[in-house]
Amino acid sequence: MTTPIKDFLDNYSSGDMIRAHMPGHKGRGDSFNALDLTEIKGADSLFEADGIIAESEKNASEIFGSHKTIYSAGGSTLCIYTMLAMCLMGSRSRKVVAVRNCHRAFLNACVMLDAEAEWVYPKYESSIVSGEITADMIEAAIIKAGDPVCVYLTTPDYLGHITPLDDIAEVCRKHNCRLLVDNAHGAYLRFIYDENGTPLHPLYHGADMCCDSAHKTLPVLTGGAYLHINNESAEKYEGYAKEIMSMYGSSSPSYLILRSLDMCNEFMANDAEEYFSKMKKASENVKSFLSPYWCIEDGECGKLTVLAPPSGYTGTELADVLRGWDIECEYADNTHVVLMLTGLEIYEINAIGRAFSSIPQPRIRVPLPKLSQLAPLERAMSIREAAMSPRECIPVDAAAGRICSAAVSCCPPGIAAVTGGEIFSEEIINILKNYSIFRVNVVK
Repeated sequence: MTTPIKDFLDNYSSGDMIRAHMPGHKGRGDSFNALDLTEIKGADSLFEADGIIAESEKNASEIFGSHKTIYSAGGSTLCIYTMLAMCLMGSRSRKVVAVRNCHRAFLNACVMLDAEAEWVYPKYESSIVSGEITADMIEAAIIKAGDPVCVYLTTPDYLGHITPLDDIAEVCRKHNCRLLVDNAHGAYLRFIYDENGTPLHPLYHGADMCCDSAHKTLPVLTGGAYLHINNESAEKYEGYAKEIMSMYGSSSPSYLILRSLDMCNEFMANDAEEYFSKMKKASENVKSFLSPYWCIEDGECGKLTVLAPPSGYTGTELADVLRGWDIECEYADNTHVVLMLTGLEIYEINAIGRAFSSIPQPRIRVPLPKLSQLAPLERAMSIREAAMSPRECIPVDAAAGRICSAAVSCCPPGIAAVTGGEIFSEEIINILKNYSIFRVNVVK
């Protein structure tokens, strides 16, 4: 597998040329400065790629099996803006069927694009971050919305639950509706297989477009991501995907990030299959070892998600205990602690198992917070109108009956309990306090 971006930057930074160009006359000095270039001759340009970047993206596309894969130096956020904009452009409808446990980047895209969501609320169990979604739920929302331009959902979700996509994709095709998937946490699923030997990646299960945060599960610098366009969408969207992405991304994308995406192709081509096979086995072994004593959530092998209260802890308490073992978790709240296993050495995954096994479990169990199926909140104005309205910050206890000005979430995980334009209810106020959110912005 060639690494054209890496080779160009390495060769350029090793020379004695006077570099009278941006950014900051870098391209020399220590390792990062030497590789931090701009769109000079030979370096190609991300949004008009026809040289080394285009070659590298083609390599990535061949690895993932997409019709076209486009690099992003602005994370999955930039990819979400791009694929949603492509669906909305040229359409009279502004409706999008969206599953509620979406990242706030989607809500920000709705503000920018004046899109309106027909929400699908998952069947929650213990957290608004995760829940079950079925094809019947998606179809009912499509019919209710009337003429949505696309269906948007997140899988894997933040707790690691994977939504089966094949039936949902069939429903989308039936209603001539594109399926967009936020696969931010699942780039590595290209190398994890189901019982039929098919990769678990959304591209292999009917997604028309999806985004991967490469930096979350692959050896890529923060901000490196992929926008994948699948074969069925290629003819409509391929020609102007880059142009649309350039509307929302920086005109100076980082070559350090692009170089790391390029280098990752070599890892995926040569080492990923073996590494992720070993990681999956280590993950399964640790979960099996811990499951008699800890409540381990079902889900992807790249996450270890523990439901803490049945063992006498909150998730935040467990996270503090794990820090005593030099283990930093991905996320913790009152109910869960989440650890990312992708990228760890096998001995590190085993060490996490040993740390959990050494933690004493009190006899007194912490009761699970009550989380009934959330009632959809009343909407007073559009997401965009609320975001553009004057606002004030007030205590959450005083918010009942007020209109939310913008998505209320903590990050991580960036999942909104209330979106812009919705009216705060007493139920949702209690949920926000459970997530330690005590002040909110409301429309004046």
